Amino acid sequence: MEKVIVDNIAATLGLWKDKTILIVEDVESNYQFLAATLRKSGAEILWARSGEDALKLVSGDVKIDLVLMDVQLDGMDGYLVTVELKKIRPELPVIAQTAYAMKGEKEKSKAAGCDDYLSKPIRPSELLRTISRYL
Repeated sequence: MEKVIVDNIAATLGLWKDKTILIVEDVESNYQFLAATLRKSGAEILWARSGEDALKLVSGDVKIDLVLMDVQLDGMDGYLVTVELKKIRPELPVIAQTAYAMKGEKEKSKAAGCDDYLSKPIRPSELLRTISRYL
């Protein structure tokens, strides 16, 4: 089946109803924004507030189709979490998200194993377009 690339919330209506997206984010308002943007898609949304919680979910028997990974987490940062996550499930798409859009961040996220990269503030259209490349 060919992937449908979408860039607006209305076009996602029910599109990912059989998918599960894990949002790894320690700031509740950032999580709320991402969850609200994805709500109409029908995807099940899981929230991990820490890298350790994310690794527990991924290594468990929970079905996860994609991870949105904040790289600036308290404790274990998102880069290290991604390295460990890819050891468990190398095929699982991980999209880095960071407010630190400094030179080299995109390369650093790719080196850690992230499949794609979004800089904050994240535009809903860019979020949906990026996710739709993987789901």
